[in-house]
Amino acid sequence: MEKSNLLMDKEDKGIIRWVTVIAVAVPVVVAILLFMPSKIDLASDWVYFLPHFNAVINSAASVALIFGLIFIKSKNITYHRASMTTAFVLGAIFLVSYVIYHAAAESTTFGGEGFIKSVYYFILITHIILAAVALFPILLAYYYGYTDQRAKHKKVVKFAYPIWLYVTISGVIVYLMISPYYNF
Repeated sequence: MEKSNLLMDKEDKGIIRWVTVIAVAVPVVVAILLFMPSKIDLASDWVYFLPHFNAVINSAASVALIFGLIFIKSKNITYHRASMTTAFVLGAIFLVSYVIYHAAAESTTFGGEGFIKSVYYFILITHIILAAVALFPILLAYYYGYTDQRAKHKKVVKFAYPIWLYVTISGVIVYLMISPYYNF
């Protein structure tokens, strides 16, 4: 019994290293793409559809996360896993789409004024900060859930879930607030 616990701990350490590398690399790559002096020419205007697509993906991920919570509260583990896997896959699709868009298109500036501008930037800044730190606990929670390590999963989910839900919902709110200012 101790051997299997030690083996799992070694395996967990390796996974945690990979999770850490990914959780650090992704925000660094996104930051580079956002601030690079010239954008990548993808030879088409199709990328300008991606912010709209991303909002739909974030909306769907939010719904999947909420259903995941409902299912686990009702002890329906099968549906909970399906909902959380759906949210995880949608998050991955979103990330790829987001990276493509920001590698190819200039960022849009918010055009609102007064109080609404402060609200927008508050939501945007908290969204960005939490999105940057969310990946580590999300990946860890998913791994622990996938490997049926329920005690560890529950501990990580206490932090990962509210951050993830906030990031998906605030992403949609930011999109809705800035979408009137898109120039395409």
